[in-house]
This record gives sequence, structure tokens and C-alpha cells, in this order.
Amino acid sequence: MLRAIANYQFRAHIGNELIPDDIYVKVSKSTGKIREVLTNSKELLLVLRASDYMFNLTKLSAIKLHELLKPPKNRVIVMNEVSEFIREGRNVFARHVIAIDEDLRANDEVIVVNEDDELLGYGRLKLSPLETMFFTRGLAVLVRGGVKNGDG
Repeated sequence: MLRAIANYQFRAHIGNELIPDDIYVKVSKSTGKIREVLTNSKELLLVLRASDYMFNLTKLSAIKLHELLKPPKNRVIVMNEVSEFIREGRNVFARHVIAIDEDLRANDEVIVVNEDDELLGYGRLKLSPLETMFFTRGLAVLVRGGVKNGDG
């Protein structure tokens, strides 16, 4: 089931590679539903949102997505000049986006890369791809976390 959610959410057949066989799942004590997916070394891989049963990315899953998906799939590409800000976990504004996967939808989980396809961060897309490229103001990606040099 978890792999099927990943395949649907990321619009690619990557569930088997993203979620290995040897995982742990953390279940909510109050609802009995799966909340977190952990690796065999107990690192947080994915968080299953209770509101819509979709995944929130973590640093580890963002790194894996970056490796598994070819550009521009699931990517928001920003100017090299803002790379360090994004690595620090700062949000992405529409004016800094130079390209985006056109198959994305507002509120999708995305990875943020620079022009050289270096992973900078991960978060939630707040605008549609069309709006992101058209607008010169406003928040494009609410960044949940940055990825430092050497991490991914």
C-alpha cells in the first residue's frame, strides 16, 4: 500500500526503490493508522499525512527522489544565485524559479534544485506550475528543509 501511494503521488513507478522491504512503520496510538515510515536503521524516511494520506518528504526521501527521478521530474529549478539560501531552508519565491515540472500540481511535495541539478531542499509547492512561471511575486515552495553540500 505504501509503495502504491508513492507511485501515485510522485507519478512514477518508484515505490519499490523509494520504500525498501526492510522498513519500520510508526503507528498513531490514538487512530491506529500509519504515521511514519522509517528505514531499517530507524531514520525517518517519509511521513504519511493524516489529512490526505499522502507523504511529506524528509531529507532522506528527498535525496532518494533526486537519485531516482530524471530532471525535470518532480523538480522546481531555481537560479544558482539563491542556492545557499535554499540550502539553509529558506522558502522559494516565484521570481527565483527558472523551470518547473509541468506535471506538478499546487500542494505537491517537490524537490528544489539549482541549474546544475544539485539538490538544495524539499517542500510543498504552493502555486501551480503555470502560476509559478507567470508570477513575479509570491511564495512558490514552502521549504520544509534544506540539503547542505555533501548531504545529497
